[in-house]
Amino acid sequence: MKKQFFANAIAASAILFLGSCGSNLDVQPTQSIETGASLKTSKDLEAYLIGCYDGLQGIDGNGDTYAGGFMYVSELLGSDGTELRFAGTFNNLLELDSKTVLKNNGSAENQWVRSYNVINRCNTVLANLDKTTDKLAPAKRDRFEGEASFIRGALYFELTRLYGKQWGDGDNATNPSVPIVTTPTSSVTDADSRPRASVAAVYAQAIADLTKAEAKLPSDNSIFANKWAAAGLLARLYLQQANYSAARDAASRVIESKQFSLTDKFEQAFNSKLTNRGNNPAEYIFAILTSEQDGNNGMNTFFGVTIGDIPGTAGRGDLRVLPAHIALYDAADDRGQFFIKPDANSAAVYTYKFLDRFGNVPVLRLAEMYLIRAEGNARLSTVVGAKPADDISMLLKRANLPAASTVTVNDILKQRRLELAFEGFRLHDIKRLKTKVGDLPWNDPKLVLPIPQREMDVNKQLVQNPGY
Repeated sequence: MKKQFFANAIAASAILFLGSCGSNLDVQPTQSIETGASLKTSKDLEAYLIGCYDGLQGIDGNGDTYAGGFMYVSELLGSDGTELRFAGTFNNLLELDSKTVLKNNGSAENQWVRSYNVINRCNTVLANLDKTTDKLAPAKRDRFEGEASFIRGALYFELTRLYGKQWGDGDNATNPSVPIVTTPTSSVTDADSRPRASVAAVYAQAIADLTKAEAKLPSDNSIFANKWAAAGLLARLYLQQANYSAARDAASRVIESKQFSLTDKFEQAFNSKLTNRGNNPAEYIFAILTSEQDGNNGMNTFFGVTIGDIPGTAGRGDLRVLPAHIALYDAADDRGQFFIKPDANSAAVYTYKFLDRFGNVPVLRLAEMYLIRAEGNARLSTVVGAKPADDISMLLKRANLPAASTVTVNDILKQRRLELAFEGFRLHDIKRLKTKVGDLPWNDPKLVLPIPQREMDVNKQLVQNPGY
């Protein structure tokens, strides 16, 4: 089975950037060089593309964007304090947990800044596809274009979910989201100050990028993004829009590709360093690689905790699972046993999913595709790929539960909540399903991140979100 994951980008970049004395990339790192002088060859462009992946791995030890930031922000903003409790001391995370986010919140700033940094790298790759001295072969050109488009589209999707209103909350064509930037920026001037595009426009940009990526990328792309990663993100995006037919079909494309398979046991889908020698399980469609040499696992940083008799475990232990969540599982459900205390005397309980300090961070798992296809089919009374009960039974049987003969939408949503718990879906599911976070309705302004104050200070065309 193909195991798709992000590259160990810094290590790879070091080889590409510093491999030969006197090369164009020896002096300065990719993100700071003048591209006109340095992106001369296809090798230079490939090195720059690796910098796009590198930017997704997170810095400063917190694991931003897809190295964890997008996920734990969703879990904290979506928590009502009954199933998950933040017990740490970081003010930025305390604000998210208590729904008292300030306009200078560090997490809101980090996700924005890191995302646009990577978007700019992707724009640079896309702008230079036809400018290298050695013309790119068609297959390589498609791959470069597909990878850069995938990363950019994924980031615009995540940005609009965090900084804009939920799709369908009022007028998508006028609700402000985030600025759309599709050309590279080498120096910041007044001309680079762009207003916030609409929610509809940002979704359209993300869909265009991900659709292009699915068309351009190969089925197998070594350790980088392939067409199934693009299809999987499209499935997630369409589900957020309640476009159930498109979500169902995209998820089915991934499943029917036969490139991925569920692990035999639920526990094997996590902690890749501890359970799979650092390799991704066959279930991973897309993940962030973490190793002793490179990368930060932000999920481990905050969800993880050191277990004395399990070497390789680590984490601050800031995010603790409460009894109300564990009570959601049936007694025989293996997923309900996937929690741990650091020692026998501890009252704190943690999810087992992110104990591994150097475990890869899952972004897309095959289990999610089964859930999306089942929900789409159930809502539309269709049978595309499989019956909803058959898809859900794949997950039930792995969890040591009986197969289902029939399922309702509510049954599917319950399985989604249990299967994907603490993986970054909580806030976004609350919004699309129009439920509540405690007493806050799904469309409360407190559940939308502020435009970072530093951005407001330098870009006078930006308008702040309500409540900030």
